[in-house]
Order: sequence, then C-alpha cells, then structure tokens
Amino acid sequence: MSLQAEVLDPDRVDVMYHSYDGGGATIDGPSVLVRKNIGSNVAVSANYYVDMVSSASIDVLATASEYSEKRTEYSLGTEYLHDRTIISAGYTSSEENDYSAETGSLGISQSFFGDLTTLSFGFSFGKDVVGKNGRPNFEHDVERRRYQLNLTQVITKSFIAAASVEAAVDEGYLNNPYRQVRYLDPNAAQGYSYQAEVYPHTRNSDAVGLRGIYYLPYRASIRADARYYDDSWGITAKNWALRYTQPWGERWLFEVKYRAYQQTNADFYSDLFPFRDAQNFLARDKELSEYQSDNFGLGVTYDIPERWLWSFEKSTINLYWDYFDFNYDNFRNVLDTEASPGEEPLYSFDANVIRFYWSLWY
Repeated sequence: MSLQAEVLDPDRVDVMYHSYDGGGATIDGPSVLVRKNIGSNVAVSANYYVDMVSSASIDVLATASEYSEKRTEYSLGTEYLHDRTIISAGYTSSEENDYSAETGSLGISQSFFGDLTTLSFGFSFGKDVVGKNGRPNFEHDVERRRYQLNLTQVITKSFIAAASVEAAVDEGYLNNPYRQVRYLDPNAAQGYSYQAEVYPHTRNSDAVGLRGIYYLPYRASIRADARYYDDSWGITAKNWALRYTQPWGERWLFEVKYRAYQQTNADFYSDLFPFRDAQNFLARDKELSEYQSDNFGLGVTYDIPERWLWSFEKSTINLYWDYFDFNYDNFRNVLDTEASPGEEPLYSFDANVIRFYWSLWY
C-alpha cells in the first residue's frame, strides 16, 4: 500500500514578454508571476500581466479608425495541502479604459489509489462592467460562471490519460458596443449600411476534452488533445492537437506542435442582412462566423547551469513561437470596394505569437 501524499509545487518566479501580430492587430506586454510556499501546506502566488493593444483590424477599419489601449491584470492565488487533497482559491482583476472584470475561483483536487488517479473540480464566478469610450453613462454588467470537472489517470508507467468536462453560463450585455452589422440598402453609395449588433442576454455552453501523454523510451514524449464544444447560440466547435517534446543533451528541450480548429456560425450571424432589423438578434463578429484555423508551433527551453544561478536552485530560459492561419467561410472582406455587396472575397489572415520568459526556482 502506498503511503505517498501530494506535494505543493516549488517556489518560482516567471518573467515573460508576449507578442501577438496578425490581422491588423498587435498586442504585447510583460508578465511577472511569483509563487511562494509557506511551510509545507500553504502556497501563495501573484501575477501581473499587461496587454498593450494597437488595432487596425478589418472590423475597425470598416466602421471606425485605428485605436490603441492598455489592459492591466492582477491575480492572486492560494493553495492549501492536506494529505492528498489540494484546495485552491484565486482572484483576478483586469482594467482597461472601457472594460473592467473581476473573477473569483475555487478548486479542489484529490488523489486516489496511490496517486494513480486524480479527480479535481473547479468553479469560478466573474462580474464584468462594459463601457464605451465617449459615452460616460454607458455601463452594462456581465456575469460569468464556469464549472469544470477533471479526471487524470496513470494507465501505465509510460501513459497518462485525462478527461475534462466544462459548463459555462454567461448573462448580461454580451456583445461588443462598437461592433456593427451591415444590411442591404439601395440608397447607400456602397449598397449597404450599418447598424449596431444585438445579442441574446444569455449564453450557455458545454465542452468535453480528452488528453493522452505517452513517454517514449528515448526520453521524449508525445501528447494528443481533442475537444468538442457547443453552445446555446448554435455554435459547435471541435479541435485536435499533437505535441512532440524532445530533450537534447542535459540542458536543451525542444517542442513542436500542430493544432486544428473548426467551428460553425451562430444562429443569428450573417455577413450581410437583407434589410435593417432583419431579425431580433444580429451579429457580424467574425468570431461567431463559420471558420477554421491551423496552428503550428515551436518551442525551446534551456536549463541554465548551476554555476550561473547564484542563490537559485534552478533556472530556465524559454522561447515559444506560434503561427496561426485563419480562414473564414462566410465573413467577407468589406475593404474590397470593387466587388458588389455580398460578393467580396472571403476574409483570411495569419498571425504570429511569441512568448519569451525566464523561470527561476528558489
């Protein structure tokens, strides 16, 4: 009979720079995460994260002008360990000039059967306030609830499998106050006009995911992920991913991955409505359209030699690059003014994401 018990993750500091560039938008900024154990049963963590956004995306250029903004996020977390049970709690607050959000979370994780099986449950509750630049009296609330159940099982000494189920409920003002839909208008010079989007005030969604990690005899590993999602707006989505990790020597770790994603459009989405107020709910957000994307990524980690670490136990430098290719099936490029309304070329774009961070254990 095993007498092992869970242990908390070690003390750690992560300093990261992240960058996104694609579709006319650039997002970058720093992040700092600090984690500290207090004795052997309690851990606390804090995270500071910044997004600096400059957007000239197709949505912006179609109805407005390029903009810049900054979002700042603070997170606090704690964990309590008792035998094979870990109880965690967290709080996150983010602020930008026209949107604020607060989220609290609670989770519990329990290991069984000599730590071969782990069952965890998580719940989070968020409350957002949506504003609009230039409209000081524009203020709407959003409430978000998330429920998650995870099961991880050690199948053999080389194979670990995991399954997860997630349910979410969003209520309140769920659309973007700046986004508009277009409709046919014979009196307009371009053949169409715009009006504000109108979304339902509730959205329920469910998702199920599977994951398997197999450790190969030559120190490498391969991981496979699959996930299925559907919601009350009529969107169904599925994705799968493969990830291969290969150590090299004593200090290098290389990673390559591929991910494919596909979704259907929301019931109330249209690229071009036949007339103004054509239905109760109206959307032209490309993220609610039918589209697919491919993601290819590379990563490298270098384990810094101990003689360079001063008082730290371990340190790594990590660089990850991801390339995304998005192709939309019923969202058109309205910036092409030569084509007739509804006959513009379908929109597509690519994006690059870079994450560079330094991790230190102490």
